[in-house]
Amino acid sequence: MAVPTPLNPQTVLERLDDQLRRNARTARPEVRIERADRVVREIGPSWCGILWSDLDEQNADGVIAEQAAYFAGLDRSWEWKHYAHDRPADLPARLAAAGLTPEGEEALMIAEANALPEFGVPDGIELVLANDDDGIRAAVDVHEEVFGGDHTAIEDALLAQRATAPDTLDLVLALADGKPVSACRSEYELGTDFVGLWGGGTLPEWRGRGIYRAMVTFRAKRAIERGFRYLRVDAMPDSRPILARNGFTRIGTTTPYVS
Repeated sequence: MAVPTPLNPQTVLERLDDQLRRNARTARPEVRIERADRVVREIGPSWCGILWSDLDEQNADGVIAEQAAYFAGLDRSWEWKHYAHDRPADLPARLAAAGLTPEGEEALMIAEANALPEFGVPDGIELVLANDDDGIRAAVDVHEEVFGGDHTAIEDALLAQRATAPDTLDLVLALADGKPVSACRSEYELGTDFVGLWGGGTLPEWRGRGIYRAMVTFRAKRAIERGFRYLRVDAMPDSRPILARNGFTRIGTTTPYVS
């Protein structure tokens, strides 16, 4: 069996910047991509913000102020999604000085879908695609129980996405005796090499049994079937070691700066 070629972090980072940021696109009619002076914005029902920027020390403060004014005019909360390699180097300090608040740093983890180890489904668990309204509601119920808070906005956005662009979304549930105990989703970036893996919430009493890694295997197979090359996760601390042990490479970090 051929040994997979090691992932080249710089090459993948350049592809991600090109495909998902600088030349971002969307198949969802409820979402629009806007290209303005030195930034690319995404405006959607559940998320608004800056995907990409091309700034330097001379223009950064002015562009940040312009974007703050733009989103204020929309009367929307928004996020500047900062990547560690973005320029200028002091962009985080400039974003904070403009009144944006940094949230937790996330590790940008990437894997080639066909290079991941394969993990079986734990005994007593069934993994199912749940790409219907009931599946979305079940996934949201799991996430509310795991993470707390009201996820109505996410539910509404996923229902709209399924209705208008069903090819961009997979919902996966882990069932124990027919009851959802974990939920996650894949978001397919059509026209690119990338699939985003999101969610991954598991009820506390079901953690540590291999459900999360089995769901990664399940979604990797789906990505391969559909012709996608890379899996992308913005990983919080709890999931980083699991992903690293299971074939993902950290190629950078990203931090949300929110209004």
